[in-house]
Amino acid sequence: MEFFCYHRDRAGSAALRAELVEDHWAYMDGYAAELIARGPTFGVGGEVPTGSVHIADLPGPAAARAFAFDEPNYQAGVYRDVLLRRWRNLLGRTMWEFPGGRTGGDRYLVLGLGPVPAADGAVTGPGLPPGIDHDDLIAFGPLLSDDGATWLGTAALVRASDRERALGVLDPVRYAGVEVQEWEFGGRR
Repeated sequence: MEFFCYHRDRAGSAALRAELVEDHWAYMDGYAAELIARGPTFGVGGEVPTGSVHIADLPGPAAARAFAFDEPNYQAGVYRDVLLRRWRNLLGRTMWEFPGGRTGGDRYLVLGLGPVPAADGAVTGPGLPPGIDHDDLIAFGPLLSDDGATWLGTAALVRASDRERALGVLDPVRYAGVEVQEWEFGGRR
């Protein structure tokens, strides 16, 4: 089962985050075979960390919760909250298989949360977005309930020239809210 995990940083925790970087990387090294994507998010300008994204293929919800809450930064208080949802890899690849590679162009996390029900009451998850160059999608898929039956939103990692272009990956009419964070490939260099 695939899971999307977004740890959001607590205000003022950048020094603690920097102090724990090796512990964080060592923890993630233990999940190298399970990771689909990973990396930090940043505020506008790319200077201040705002969180950490991990998409992993894990045995089930209990394993996903252990992954998210045993993480050293979480244990030490770096993060203020955690968004943990089932996810489906619509691209069928990892970030390491992204044709654009680790460098070149700006990268963003785009989250569409709280789907707005259609007029007929139905809420269905997205397919790949029409009119978007799929070569710019690093990871893309629906956020789902624990049982995988209910669509709760969409998470995308995308290469784009700016925030507005990144936002264009999701149709904002389908969501109660859409957020965009600067993102970069994570892990050891």
